[in-house]
Amino acid sequence: MSAPLSIPILRARAAGSLLEHIGNTPLLRMERLVEDLPGIELYGKAEFFNPGGSVKDRPALNMIYEGERSGALTHDKILLDSTSGNTGIAYAMICAARGYRVRLCLPSNASPERKRMLKAYGAEIIFTDPGDGSDGAIRECKKIYAESPELYFYPDQYSNPANWQAHFNTTGPEILSQSHQRITHFVAALGTSGTFMGVTRRLRRDKPSVKCYSAQPETSFHGLEGLKHMPTAIVPAIYDDKLADENLWIDTEDAYAMVRRAAREEGLLLGISAGANIVAARKIGKRLADAGEQGVIVTILCDGAEKYLSEDFWNE
Repeated sequence: MSAPLSIPILRARAAGSLLEHIGNTPLLRMERLVEDLPGIELYGKAEFFNPGGSVKDRPALNMIYEGERSGALTHDKILLDSTSGNTGIAYAMICAARGYRVRLCLPSNASPERKRMLKAYGAEIIFTDPGDGSDGAIRECKKIYAESPELYFYPDQYSNPANWQAHFNTTGPEILSQSHQRITHFVAALGTSGTFMGVTRRLRRDKPSVKCYSAQPETSFHGLEGLKHMPTAIVPAIYDDKLADENLWIDTEDAYAMVRRAAREEGLLLGISAGANIVAARKIGKRLADAGEQGVIVTILCDGAEKYLSEDFWNE
């Protein structure tokens, strides 16, 4: 294997508006988490460096820009969508910066931190049954829109191609450039599926030798906020189940344990879906190491821990 990537030096970015600082997040090497896997390099795209704190800043911005370009989003419309939290926060941040009203359907069991962030940005929140998860929020959103479509711009993040196109146009090229084209495996868990769809399509075009693995919660009842168990969920219209080379099933407790490990072994305070992504990436890494093979694995560190610090698993 060629020499590992050097640790990037973070430099001050040029002055610009808040929204100009979405994207171009660093690619971080995680060394201690793969010390037991000889020949494996593991990197995470640190999406918590986005101004809204998550990977969802990218598709939210692209969907809003597309709405403006098409004329569907004007200042007399209210942006309406369902969210499990991060896309809602991104919508609320961007709309505050651009002068739009926001109304979001959100499961009532979303973390207290997410609720406070949304309110801080001025978003109106419609809480939905926690037992129905993100699917319940989707159904409520569609009902509200159907009753008064003239009031709203409804980007529908689960069906909007501008979601995955944001990652095709930004996240994918950044990963290729930052890894100096050395990436051999890409791993990302599925929520709307936009990140996986967009990055994988870019890799298929520009470096088809890369193996791409999706990941999902292993059961319908899980604690991986923002992720979907596709066999039992409302499947996003943008999801293509034939795109992945393989799907990996992730246990909630394994993701929680990995979040704690990342904090204590790498100094990275990460969110739960990022923990799930590292668990999935390690599964691939172990498979390669056991076979005596090498790999440069890249995954997505979707957000930081600031939205989850009230969770009990930190005390274990």
